Amino acid sequence: MSDTIQTTTTTELDMFAKLEKYDHEQVMICNDNRTGLKAIIAIHNTILGPGLGGTRMWSYKTEEDAVHDVLRLSRGMSYKAAISGLNLGGAKAVIIGDPKTKKSEALIRKFGRFVENLGGKYITAEDVGTTTVDMEYVSMETKHVVGLPESRGGGGDPSPVTAYGVYMGMKASAKKLWGNDSLGGKTVAVQGVGKVGMNLVKLLHNDGAKIYVSDINDDALQLCYKEFGTIVVDGNDIFDLDVDVFAPCALGAVLNTVNINRLKCAIVAGAANNQLEHEQQHGPMLADKGILYAPDFLINAGGLINVYSEYTGYHRDNAIRDTEKIYQTTLAIYKKSQDEGIHTQQAAVEMAEKRIHDILMLRATV
Repeated sequence: MSDTIQTTTTTELDMFAKLEKYDHEQVMICNDNRTGLKAIIAIHNTILGPGLGGTRMWSYKTEEDAVHDVLRLSRGMSYKAAISGLNLGGAKAVIIGDPKTKKSEALIRKFGRFVENLGGKYITAEDVGTTTVDMEYVSMETKHVVGLPESRGGGGDPSPVTAYGVYMGMKASAKKLWGNDSLGGKTVAVQGVGKVGMNLVKLLHNDGAKIYVSDINDDALQLCYKEFGTIVVDGNDIFDLDVDVFAPCALGAVLNTVNINRLKCAIVAGAANNQLEHEQQHGPMLADKGILYAPDFLINAGGLINVYSEYTGYHRDNAIRDTEKIYQTTLAIYKKSQDEGIHTQQAAVEMAEKRIHDILMLRATV
């Protein structure tokens, strides 16, 4: 038999380059032809504990987009857990496909079996495109799942707690900039009024803010107008508004060069993950423009705090209490940023990485 040379494809090389860039521990590719499952589970870091992160189901244009998304999201979960003082690592999963047409009980349960195969290294939960009902299906195949309905002893929908954390971060930002954390009379533009965005609008309305909203879902916009008297804005026009606060609450990477140049706000504080398209370019760009940026993985950590509380024995009051700490942590980030002359995203990343490093060193000693 003649010798053969097995070549490595560019795609394979790109995958390992991406893992090295974000410093991931493990990536699992999940495929099942019978159910149509195509999923990726990315475990970024487990120094502080098992990786916990939701499962997103989305119609990605390319598989490369899905890989890029899950790697960035899982890295963000490591930082989110670390900066929130939780004994959790960072992980995330994506299922490729339209949740409205491709999702089935069998597909979700098959995904749960892949989670089980990781032996507790990854704990899943709901995310964009998945629900508490889906997590019930997952729980039929593995115990490593949170975000279950309250009827099953879980915390139910975590979006109200996520929104509360964003609200705390926004109030801390107001305190830093204006010396008063009230949002009464302030103008806020909320991009995306899904579950988290809608809850945030409710909190802002109760605080007396004037609210502009945009979303691709007309029903959600009409509900916002009916319930909270919001002003509806067409699509990307939300970036051009002269407001006090811009709150990105849809998908990530909206803070790019084009959109930042359009912003006329004093504060950016929202629920979306990975808002900065390129951290080391667009974090400083916001600072240079005089816009105070509340790092997303800090202020949107309420949902993670909520499901962590479920993981340790759920009590909603405990989750709310711990989420309120986002206020003081946000102020600490702003102080570190000012004292060290670095942009706020870098300050938050350094604080999260320091905790991970400190615990790693602690465990390396007798």
